[in-house]
Amino acid sequence: MSHRFAYDERPRHEAAGIDYERLYEFRFRHVTQRERNGVWHEIARTVYDWLGRPQRVLDAAAGHGEFIDAVPAREKWAIDAVDFLGPRDDVHKVIGDIRDVALPERHFDAIFVSNFLEHLAHADEIGALLQRFRAASVFGGRIAVLGPNFRYCARTYFDCADHKVALTHLSVEEHLYAAGYQIERVIPRFLPYSFRGVLPTAPALVRAYLKFAPAWQVLGRQYLVIGVNPGR
Repeated sequence: MSHRFAYDERPRHEAAGIDYERLYEFRFRHVTQRERNGVWHEIARTVYDWLGRPQRVLDAAAGHGEFIDAVPAREKWAIDAVDFLGPRDDVHKVIGDIRDVALPERHFDAIFVSNFLEHLAHADEIGALLQRFRAASVFGGRIAVLGPNFRYCARTYFDCADHKVALTHLSVEEHLYAAGYQIERVIPRFLPYSFRGVLPTAPALVRAYLKFAPAWQVLGRQYLVIGVNPGR
């Protein structure tokens, strides 16, 4: 029996008119949560290192919390419009719209945004959200934005019912810079596009993939862009 590669959009922001629980139940019907957790454990540790091993981390639109559960930060926040997380003793969980929930000012060492910006309505909404994130970041704090790169998955990008804005690594760079960030790292092709792939989810194979950058150029369909809040 083949397995599915678990690098797709995690359950994200809830908007009026879509039942997101049913949507993601259908989209990820061929992969178990255990497989997703195993894959994201490997991804999260890699990204966490690139973020400088921060101690106060926000997972914005956190879905089932695969990223925030895997990082060894001292203070962990997870925000989503739907309570996919369930009980968490070690995570400060907020149920609400990431665009307008209260965020502490100059607090987070790092913010992680995965497979979410493409769900927003338009470019101005993306810009406003990134400015909110910068206001919640300490000077020198980092943000990591992961998402499907329209340049490399245009044929299937809008097969996802909740995708609204086409983004590439270049447009995300511009969005981050316009919001006041300095660009630190750009990987145009990092992870495979979706759970609908055919690669196995065994942690050892995921680790091997993450360590072998030439494979990203063949299989990568998602960008990763890291920015730094430079201060005033």
